This record gives sequence, structure tokens and C-alpha cells, in this order.
Amino acid sequence: MSARGQLNAAGLHPKKRFGQNFLLDESLCVKIADLALSEAPECIVEIGPGTGALTAALARDGCCVRALEIDRDLVVLLRERSDLSSVDILEADALTYAWPERSFERWYVAGNLPYNIATPLLVTLSQLERGPQRIVAMIQKDVADRLLAAPGTASYGSLTVAVGNAMEIRRAFTLGPGAFYPRPKVDSTVIVLNRRARPLVEPIDPPLFEKVVRGSFAYRRKTLANSLSRSLSVERAEILIAMQAAGIDEDERGERLDIDSFARLADALAGRGV
Repeated sequence: MSARGQLNAAGLHPKKRFGQNFLLDESLCVKIADLALSEAPECIVEIGPGTGALTAALARDGCCVRALEIDRDLVVLLRERSDLSSVDILEADALTYAWPERSFERWYVAGNLPYNIATPLLVTLSQLERGPQRIVAMIQKDVADRLLAAPGTASYGSLTVAVGNAMEIRRAFTLGPGAFYPRPKVDSTVIVLNRRARPLVEPIDPPLFEKVVRGSFAYRRKTLANSLSRSLSVERAEILIAMQAAGIDEDERGERLDIDSFARLADALAGRGV
């Protein structure tokens, strides 16, 4: 039965506060599951199982599946499905869940992520010390564009750097609004993120590195020196000295820096006691 049919049969309706948009075509759920199951993880954590279409595809070959669902009504619906009896279905908010999954060495994440949590959740999962080795997620297309953006482009930003440092990212496929119930106003993209053997950069002071990256994009119309001076509350002269040490031109703008440049700048600032 389709997601719409299951909801109608249970007397339920999509809840806007949870960002619910249910994928209608079960063959697409199988396609997403195949991406998540391709290298035999010990366990897959599904975020937002909804009515269970992707859940069933993930569990079809006996893979360990743990499903996190914030909607209590859907938890009841999922637990009533006999074909999901092997799935560990938890009523939980993925944003406050006790990550990581310490019971497993090799665990993945999959899910049709609600648009309102996709960005902070992907940052959290990518930066976990023992995080998932792979994430297969349906997200808003513009968020996927930001994750895959190159320096100097309009979509490039702190999200690109934060997630890309730990994860290799590729676009699998894109779907229009008609693939969902209810129809969202934007296109959606399935992305695959694989954890790198080592991060691209390992700055001296990771929290400062994060502040430098965020601060560099905080005022896009300003030069890097002015933006960082304002966002970090550091004298512009100090920023310029660090930029020179990092080999960055004094008139440069943050959106043109690659991740190596951000790391050199953060290390230079750390060396000056910022």
C-alpha cells in the first residue's frame, strides 16, 4: 500500500511541523536502499522512516536496521507492520539522539531527511568521531548544490567546508515535487556521502577553524579581513598578519578560499593566540 493509502487507512495526515513529505514510488525506495546496502554495513540507522517504504527495502535481506521516527503516530503504524518486525523502531528526534552508534564499527545512515533538519544533521553526523561510514540521504536540491559547490560559486559556503572535510560527496539522482505526498515546492536530490580515511585538513584548533570558516562567509560583501575582524571580534591588523602568514592576499574574499587556505589561516590565527 502506498504512503498515502497507509496514512488514509490509519486516519492520519502529513504533519507540516515535522516536515513530512512521503516518497510515493517504492521502486525509488529500493534504489535508495541499494545505495546504502552496497558494501554490507553492520547496521543502518534510518532517519524519518515515515510509513516504512524505505525501511522495508533496507531490511529486506536481513540487514540490521534501526529506525528513528519523531512522530508518535507513525511509530505506532510502523510497529504494526509485520514485515518490519526485525527493525528496531525508536520514537526519537534525530537532532537530539545519542550519536554515535557505539555498538557497531561500520554503520551507515539512510533516510528521506525532513528539509528543516537536513543541514544541521549532516554537519553533526559528518563531524562525529566514530560517525557513519556512509550516509545516503534525500535532501533539498539546493542543499545538495551547496554541499557539492566549488570555491568562488554562489552555492559555496561554510556547509561545503564543514561536511566536505570529512566526507566525499556525490549526487545520485534528483526528483521533482511530483514524487512526493504532499508535493514540496522544490526539487529533491539523493546524495551519497562516504567517510574519508582522513579529513582533508586537521587544523591545530578545530573550534577556531570552524569559527574562521563561518566568519569568512558571514559578510559576503566584505573582504575576508573585514568579515573575520567583525565576526571574531579581532583587530583587522591581526587578521591581515595571519592572512599574510597563510599566503592569502589582503583583498581576498572568503568565498574564494579552498579548505586548505582556511586551515592555514586558522592555524596562523591560533599561532597568534586568537
